[in-house]
Amino acid sequence: MLARHNPQDAYRRVDFDARVTGCDPMELVGLCYEHLIAALGSALFAHERGDNATKSKAITRALSALTALQLGVNGNEGVAAALRQFYQAARQAVLDSVLTFDPEQISRVRADFVDIASALVVNAKPN
Repeated sequence: MLARHNPQDAYRRVDFDARVTGCDPMELVGLCYEHLIAALGSALFAHERGDNATKSKAITRALSALTALQLGVNGNEGVAAALRQFYQAARQAVLDSVLTFDPEQISRVRADFVDIASALVVNAKPN
């Protein structure tokens, strides 16, 4: 199965699987944020280079990370409702760029997740 992919994809998958094993829920959220941020960055880079195949793969990885984040939200009120709305808006922005890629919009979505991921890291550190 891995023979159909390039070595970078295989290593990324092995790294992801290894990191997921034994993660607590907060670490899984952080991992999804990390993969989403990286995928959006890859899509932007591929767009600059005119590499549509790589851009498409990166957008697919970003949508997978967003789906995982959406599925991980419990409840429908308060912070859960806000997260659902935020993730859905991000998902729509990424989907909108499937046919007509908007690097500015993707950059904004990526920046939002970078800001949140940074806050999660700061708040996760023991005192």
